[in-house]
Amino acid sequence: MPADVQQGSWVVSAGSGDTIGDLLALAREGDRGALDRLFAICRNYVTIAARTQVESWLQAKFDPSDLVQQTLLEAYRGFGGFHGATAGEWMVWLRRILARNATDLARHYGCTEKRQVRRESPLRNPFGDQRSGDLREPVDHGDSPSQLLLQHERELLLADALARLDPDHREVILLRNLQGLPFDEVAQRMERSRPAAQMLWMRAIQKLQTLLSDSATGKLT
Repeated sequence: MPADVQQGSWVVSAGSGDTIGDLLALAREGDRGALDRLFAICRNYVTIAARTQVESWLQAKFDPSDLVQQTLLEAYRGFGGFHGATAGEWMVWLRRILARNATDLARHYGCTEKRQVRRESPLRNPFGDQRSGDLREPVDHGDSPSQLLLQHERELLLADALARLDPDHREVILLRNLQGLPFDEVAQRMERSRPAAQMLWMRAIQKLQTLLSDSATGKLT
């Protein structure tokens, strides 16, 4: 695996201008550089998927970065067994490898029926219906291919933007928006009062919105 894929849990991806579909096609033709870029730009996505899929009690027993590393290593070594061609197929394939590894870890640590890894699913949009307070975007099963491609691109941009946040800002968004926890539980896990957790969340959302806006206009370096 490339060195930048082997680093810590969070990295800041540098876009090459190639789409995932382009990189998949090049990698299948034997372009090792394209294969390395493919994994580098997906690391943050796998890291977030790992955090949202595994219950907090299990995260306390091992370093989630080990789960990410194991998943990426297996995917890298098994790339020849991937037969898809689209970003959606690629991201689903990565999540399935992640889910299998997370389930194995849960079994190793004596996971009970009530303590199980979450089902694999796409990343939630933190800026969904904010008026409802739920902040989760409903799934539209009638999406066109172009809409689906945009959705996958947004998931990667979201993962990279989260990687740029301060740890506390990233954590409160992961707990509140991506794991869907109520503020009382978010506050307890972050060892803060509920008002303090809510204020932290508001600042984190504002910062994330700024980063995503800058990313869309090419201001990030």
